Amino acid sequence: MALGRRRMKAGGIADGRPPELILASSSPRRAALLRELGLSFRVVPSEFEERHQGRAGDPARFVEALALGKAEEVAGKVGRGLVLGADTIVILAGEILEKPADPAEAREMLRRLSGRWHDVYTGVALVEAEGRTSLVGHERTRVKFRRINPEEIEAYVGTGEPLDKAGAYGIQGLGAVLVERIEGCYTNVVGLPLTRVALMLREFGWRIL
Repeated sequence: MALGRRRMKAGGIADGRPPELILASSSPRRAALLRELGLSFRVVPSEFEERHQGRAGDPARFVEALALGKAEEVAGKVGRGLVLGADTIVILAGEILEKPADPAEAREMLRRLSGRWHDVYTGVALVEAEGRTSLVGHERTRVKFRRINPEEIEAYVGTGEPLDKAGAYGIQGLGAVLVERIEGCYTNVVGLPLTRVALMLREFGWRIL
């Protein structure tokens, strides 16, 4: 997927060492994915206001803007380090499926997703706090649900898992049994496309392998 450059200086390293990595998210899933890469980082949740309602227009630009907004907000607070911001949305027929407000809304989302393809977009932004150099990109994954019956929907909603997930499901949890097929990056659907993140971090001196 596309990788955008904004105010990017070569390297991003002042003294031969990569800058401290800061995750601008309180998501335990994103933190867990970064830990799987063996990365050292600290968490500073962003207070950037997200607006997901309605239709996204160009979903790629939309999630990139939200990710950059989160990263820049935290960069302004910490002053030093490399800030990683991310935002994930679920798109069904051009409409954003946000986290459901209640069990009734979760049931309706799952009913609509049943037997259909949808898209998961994650925007990723890296902002070097001192110089405010930045790099943005995004990942898109296609996901197809199998047909699910009302009893399955009711049972899944009853677990509570859908209530804090965009699109009312978590592919890394019980929601995996609802997914028939994916095309693209799996970790993108979880909330952070690790291949995309690794390539972007390399621009700032971080080496995963």
